[in-house]
Amino acid sequence: MSNGHPFPDLVGAATGVGSLPGTDAREAARTATGALEHLPFLPELPARGPGADMIGRGAGLLVELFAQTEPSGWRFTDRPGRDTRRAHSWLGEDLDALEEFTQGYRGALKVQAVGPWTLAAAVELKHGEKALADPGACRDIAGSLTEGLRRHLADVRRRIPGAEVVLQLDEPSLPAVLAGAVKTASGFQRLRAVDRQVAEETLRELVRGLDAPVIVHSCAPNVPIPLLRRAGVAGISLDFSLLTDRTDDDLGEAVEGGTAILAGVVPATDQAVSDPAGSVQGVRTLWRRLGFAPELLGRRVLVTPACGLAGASPAYARQALSLSARAAQSLVDNPE
Repeated sequence: MSNGHPFPDLVGAATGVGSLPGTDAREAARTATGALEHLPFLPELPARGPGADMIGRGAGLLVELFAQTEPSGWRFTDRPGRDTRRAHSWLGEDLDALEEFTQGYRGALKVQAVGPWTLAAAVELKHGEKALADPGACRDIAGSLTEGLRRHLADVRRRIPGAEVVLQLDEPSLPAVLAGAVKTASGFQRLRAVDRQVAEETLRELVRGLDAPVIVHSCAPNVPIPLLRRAGVAGISLDFSLLTDRTDDDLGEAVEGGTAILAGVVPATDQAVSDPAGSVQGVRTLWRRLGFAPELLGRRVLVTPACGLAGASPAYARQALSLSARAAQSLVDNPE
């Protein structure tokens, strides 16, 4: 596995975005490994409460920065407290469960963590404003997160020696950060847009600071695909229902440039879906429109649910992952 392409040996692969319903770590690990032969993932269970949510888990990964929950949400504090300990405990429980269900496993394995810009847009500084408003705080968050992710990746490799770890950065707030659409802590105004070059360089430094391929996931509209490519990400994961004509062009350039595409096509909440081939018909249509060789489709595109499955029923979450796997295989068996 190389940093240039995180999935050189995966054909017809699928994976989950990250979150699953419920509070049982062992059941979640069983689902995430049992339904996905080629690219299992470390589940997140936000239903357990603060510290198991995306922002809380990300805050728990920070090194020498600490956060706690307030009525308004997460806020930085001077020392680790109950919420930090809880975030560490939930992550340890999830890793224990994943380790149990990956005994002897060899191959690609995906872990997820919130990206620096979404974290800065969500956590407040001690005086109450979002960290995003302070460029120095944004730099500190990115540096602390990079070190925390290094340690996290090393822990995963120690527990699962046969794993070729891929890191997914969750950046649902990145489009809003770039557009100046993130609300202030009061909610009455919006924070100034972050310069695109600054956003790109921050992500580039984080990607370069890690010894694993990095993909970025965002299930928001207007994902900045060219910016992410320049930052050096190896793959981009997005909700295919939000693509526009302009996004199509950006996606085509990404494919030509060697970026892996994780196509979110399976609904993330309970729906009657039974046809795997039908789920990826839009992917086939786009592939033809962009003029790419059909035989490359199953090698360059992976299939995922449209977003995390925390809002689904446990039965549907299992079905969605299995359907993603069957849909991915259909891109290989019937690419046209």
